[in-house]
Amino acid sequence: MRPGPPSPSVSPMNEPSGGVRLVRVPDDRDGQRLDNFLLGQLKGAPRSVVYKIVRSGQVRVNGGRARPETRLSGGDEVRIPPVRLAPEGEAKAPPRGLLDRLAASIVFEDRAILVLNKPAGIAAHGGSGVGFGVIEGLRALRPGQTLELVHRLDRDTSGVIVLAKKRSALLELQALMRGGEDDEGPGKRYLALLVGRVPDGTLTVDAPLRKSVLQGGERMVRVDPAGKPSVSHIRVLERRGGHSFCEIRIETGRTHQIRVHAAHIGHPVAGDPKYGDREANRRLAEQAGLKRLFLHAASMEFALEGGAKPYLVTAPLGEELRTVLDRLA
Repeated sequence: MRPGPPSPSVSPMNEPSGGVRLVRVPDDRDGQRLDNFLLGQLKGAPRSVVYKIVRSGQVRVNGGRARPETRLSGGDEVRIPPVRLAPEGEAKAPPRGLLDRLAASIVFEDRAILVLNKPAGIAAHGGSGVGFGVIEGLRALRPGQTLELVHRLDRDTSGVIVLAKKRSALLELQALMRGGEDDEGPGKRYLALLVGRVPDGTLTVDAPLRKSVLQGGERMVRVDPAGKPSVSHIRVLERRGGHSFCEIRIETGRTHQIRVHAAHIGHPVAGDPKYGDREANRRLAEQAGLKRLFLHAASMEFALEGGAKPYLVTAPLGEELRTVLDRLA
């Protein structure tokens, strides 16, 4: 595993002129996502560039096209094209403000993992117009230390995000997550404020989801019979100002799953600019000061070392969301 932040001065081809390479995947990289494998091979390449060369078909796995989220197997042959990187000296460091926020957001750490209570507004990684994310910031904070994202969290969602500090922990957690698309974590519990009065008890939403990309590049998800199976369980914890403060557990981890499922049942997540109720969002902003998506990954439960070492990692609800609840009481 590549330690520390990537160095932009290292040629991805390890030779002056560059050229297409055929790289055999080592056995200890079995199960790794293609995009993460390429980031290790193309040191200094932005994630957006990695996505571009994969989606354009320039990267091949065993001679065939693949997607960024494709899981590799030991022995696979990956075709990697030449990539032109910025000259040494042009790379920028993450801003100090971001590093300070990330350092203050660490809620748990041991020899195997590091857990962050990710603030809303910070992406899991850079790319798609985002210069720096959690992984770039933490690698800048911990130069020389091995850190790999175990899963991702939407930029607008706050809460638990786990990074692996050991290759063995990364592989074990990836295996646990293999059943959930888009790298959502096992045993994950969310807190959300949903617009309107959600029925009492536990409401199970079983609605397949399908991703699409609009002409401008914006990613959208919709309920579609041709989509992938997606299941969410929603339970009301409290009624606040005509809205429902809920606990949500997901069996699958599709992109934007909670947000789309909530909108599908007529109770969108408060503050959601993409799938939400614009008028309700306006009222909540005026009356309760809600300025962001009210969705928080509150906890994640899993076990490492073959189940011998259980974890329950938690992240408290941010003050800005607690204040909204208090104003709605």
